Amino acid sequence: MLYDLNIAWSPTTPASELERTLKFAKNLGYDVVALNQTITGNIPTQPHPISNPIPQLTSPHPSFPGGSGSTSATSTTTARTTTTTTNLSTTASSAVPPTSTSSLPTVLRRVTLTVTDPSTTNYRLADYARSYDLLALRPTNDKAFSWACLSTTEPPAIISLDLTQFLGFHIHHRTAMAAVHRGTRFEICYSQTFTSGNSVDAQRARSNFIGNVLGLLRATKGRGIIVSSEAKSALGLRGPADVVNLLAVWGLGPEKGTEALGTGPRAVVVNEGVKRRGFRGVVDIVQTAPGGKVRSEEEGGKEGETKLSKKQKKLQQKQQQGQKQGQQQGQGQGQKRKNWEGGGGGTDGGGQQKKQAK
Repeated sequence: MLYDLNIAWSPTTPASELERTLKFAKNLGYDVVALNQTITGNIPTQPHPISNPIPQLTSPHPSFPGGSGSTSATSTTTARTTTTTTNLSTTASSAVPPTSTSSLPTVLRRVTLTVTDPSTTNYRLADYARSYDLLALRPTNDKAFSWACLSTTEPPAIISLDLTQFLGFHIHHRTAMAAVHRGTRFEICYSQTFTSGNSVDAQRARSNFIGNVLGLLRATKGRGIIVSSEAKSALGLRGPADVVNLLAVWGLGPEKGTEALGTGPRAVVVNEGVKRRGFRGVVDIVQTAPGGKVRSEEEGGKEGETKLSKKQKKLQQKQQQGQKQGQQQGQGQGQKRKNWEGGGGGTDGGGQQKKQAK
């Protein structure tokens, strides 16, 4: 399966344009996509909890609560979490009619927070994580980047940098790999280079993008990288083969480029689904194998009693064998004593007879 976890969305996106973009992504071979809402500026403190304006166009991903992969055993436990973690509102102006959703890929809902001051963002990350399927951070300075990689309460799913801008800081290997070990992935959005025109700003943006991509690949050594489009329309999408070739030009090998479109983003989706479906994001109930037998407490108690009775029988048998051996040993010692006494008396009588004969 191929993933594109960043298709730009805003409340003003027309429904026809959104439908055209999603259908074109499906035709290119992308099975799972994510509509991304980017929030810039100060993080709002109200309302609480945060509402999700992105429409739920398709059924949830199997990894998330309410998806087709949910088991009957967990239906009762996930019913409460579904209402809090997945907003099924379709009141946005860009909602696609239900009749056309059959030709769409599986759609996730993502939010990207632009972070400048970490102190005003950290306490709202949990609220955004509950309201959206995926949470991404876009740091704009060195302090925010180090905080996103190392110091967040819960590691973000994705760190997405605006690679067309001059970052103003170096991406260090230790910082980047610490984020990768925490489960965070770095995102490269290839449509950022498709700026129209040959103006100075467009050329500078493309130059910054290539330099920042090389720096990111050098710091991570190609590990923990996912590739998305961040396409604002169908014109910003490219086929998987074209994306892999483009990444090879920028320094990412074909094998890692293929992983960045499939295995890497799949791991992000599955991990985020387990966080929302499992107990405290760690323990999850897996469907039992077909034909398996679930033993009740009564059967377990009966088995315990039978085990105890077997042990008691073995102990009784050992005790009886010990008693028999003790009796046999006592009888043998008594017989030896009788024989010895009889033999001693015969010698004494023989001695007296010899004396009388003399």
